[in-house]
Amino acid sequence: MYETMVVSRRFEEAIEKVYLEGKTPAFNMASGPIPGEMHLSNGQEPVAVGVCAHLDARDTVTATHRPHHQAIAKGVDLNRMAAEIFGKATGLSGGRGGHMHLFDPAVNFACSGIIAESCGPACGAALSRKLQKKSGIAVAFLGEGAANQGAFHEALNLAGVWKLPVVFVIEDNSWGISVPKSEATAVARNDVRAAGYGMPGHYIPGNDPYAIFDIAGQAIARARDGEGPTLIEIETYRLAGHFMGDAEQYRPKGEKEALFAKDPIPKMRERLIAEGHAAESLDTLEKRAEARVAEAISFARDSEYAPETDALTAVFV
Repeated sequence: MYETMVVSRRFEEAIEKVYLEGKTPAFNMASGPIPGEMHLSNGQEPVAVGVCAHLDARDTVTATHRPHHQAIAKGVDLNRMAAEIFGKATGLSGGRGGHMHLFDPAVNFACSGIIAESCGPACGAALSRKLQKKSGIAVAFLGEGAANQGAFHEALNLAGVWKLPVVFVIEDNSWGISVPKSEATAVARNDVRAAGYGMPGHYIPGNDPYAIFDIAGQAIARARDGEGPTLIEIETYRLAGHFMGDAEQYRPKGEKEALFAKDPIPKMRERLIAEGHAAESLDTLEKRAEARVAEAISFARDSEYAPETDALTAVFV
């Protein structure tokens, strides 16, 4: 789990550096080798690793517009993921989807830029497993803002009615773009909404990968045993802006500094060392993670763009 968190962080640091190429001194989202929006998940790594540590390729994960940590934790091919973000032909979807639309059928991972869009497809995947009596469960990741969307409530209702093997995981980073949760949500915690749909609800404070691992394990085991869905809300921290280029003027003074003091990666390293793991072994894991990321970025840079004629393929007419 620690190594996966480091891979995710180093990957996003590398992507951030490339993304800013050609976008300074005046920020222009259309410039540089990676044009368009970019949503980083720095700080939210514990959610992805704590949940996905219990999953394998037969299980489906549907994710959000901020998907890198979730994709990496699920085992999405890092080289092809980087190439997709660069818009290259060697990408997961030939460069067509970009960073908000990563698809890897080899590990049953998908994501979408549409808010709460993860919920319905996760129910569909879970229903298919149930009807075909196949192994595997589904996990839908979403943000706390998405819990106010109709698609979220419809999906939870269906999951409860049909007793689907699905787990809904809300990443509560306190901000729906620039709107605080307290001003957009009628309840202080979304886990209480689970009772309305006949499923257990859990709240996990502190962005703690150990606690996330424990509770997610219980929910996933419950789904595998045919006992139905679970809703989990996890307090996590968005160390970056909503998107690259976000001035973050909506944050209260001192908030970001306080969040960086709770950065989950150094906190987990400290805990591992306190539990008896040698610092040298963690250094080795970190170097291995950095090497994987460097290879992925090089693969993406060196890959070719698809020919222009590809713009006319894989489209509906």
